[in-house]
Amino acid sequence: MHTSELSATAHAMVAKHRGLLAADESTSTIAKRFASIKLESTEENRRLYREMLFTTPAVTESISGVILYDETLHQKTSDGVPFPTYLSGLGMIPGIKVDTGAKPLAGHPGETITEGLDGLRERLAGYYKAGARFAKWRAVIDIGTGIPSGYAIDTNAEALARYATLCQEASIVPIVEPEVLMDGAHSLARCEEVTNRVLDSVFSHLFAAGVYLEGMVLKPNMVISGKKCAEQASPTQVAEATVRTLKRQVPSAVAGIAFLSGGQGPAEATLHLSLMNAAGPLPWPLTFSYGRALQETALSAWAGRASSFAAGQHELAVRAKLNRLAAGGTYTSSMESSAA
Repeated sequence: MHTSELSATAHAMVAKHRGLLAADESTSTIAKRFASIKLESTEENRRLYREMLFTTPAVTESISGVILYDETLHQKTSDGVPFPTYLSGLGMIPGIKVDTGAKPLAGHPGETITEGLDGLRERLAGYYKAGARFAKWRAVIDIGTGIPSGYAIDTNAEALARYATLCQEASIVPIVEPEVLMDGAHSLARCEEVTNRVLDSVFSHLFAAGVYLEGMVLKPNMVISGKKCAEQASPTQVAEATVRTLKRQVPSAVAGIAFLSGGQGPAEATLHLSLMNAAGPLPWPLTFSYGRALQETALSAWAGRASSFAAGQHELAVRAKLNRLAAGGTYTSSMESSAA
């Protein structure tokens, strides 16, 4: 493990108000996205869509790195340049999703455990050789009646720690993603309580495993009301609760925090991020690692049409720029109409 290399990469991922584009949708997930625009999910259509995103002019001003799926890591641009090589040439760090998904946790109905540790050491060596310099592993924690259990939290935290140590052994920066889902009817206070418990367990396991905190990035959920909650917290309340939780649980040594959007709308996710950064100095950079919240408008504008390639890129560039402003705490909702 080369700590200087890990630290340099991790800090570059969250530097200068830039964030990450999560383009690591599995084949089944991207098929659902394509169904919304009535496009068949062929390998070529998936490659073309990712090329539209990655070749967007000036997007490097806002995007520091891209999380890829295994298929995408090995695909090329229309000119025959491997995607990792193309991204690196523009100053965007290639990354890779390495977990194999959340599966039912035996003996615990309604809860899951993320799998993918078997053979991970060998896969990471191959991913590094292919150009990936960071990885992502997502643990999923649901809130409901009687859940999450302490067992589900701890087993997922242990898996995250084992993944992170394997990544750092391979000179790959781990993105540690413990996602408390915003599905359900839980209140903001309940989400805050669970997120505190989850992060406490995650960092206990990371410490026990000897993970080099300066060479990792945390990708947490924001503390937010459940989608079905009758009383939705205000953007200011979300920002305050999230910052309060992070200050209590995340060591200042961590290189940076790149939020997931977790089902929030694009403008909503951007506003919450900006309010957090506008609140004052923090121990770590707060930025974005968004999937749908960056891609949604671009996908709709492109819609699989060659004639709309530039329109899709325009939408991504706009969304990325607004999130760059949010990472600096200067975004306001009024910018939505003027940016378009």
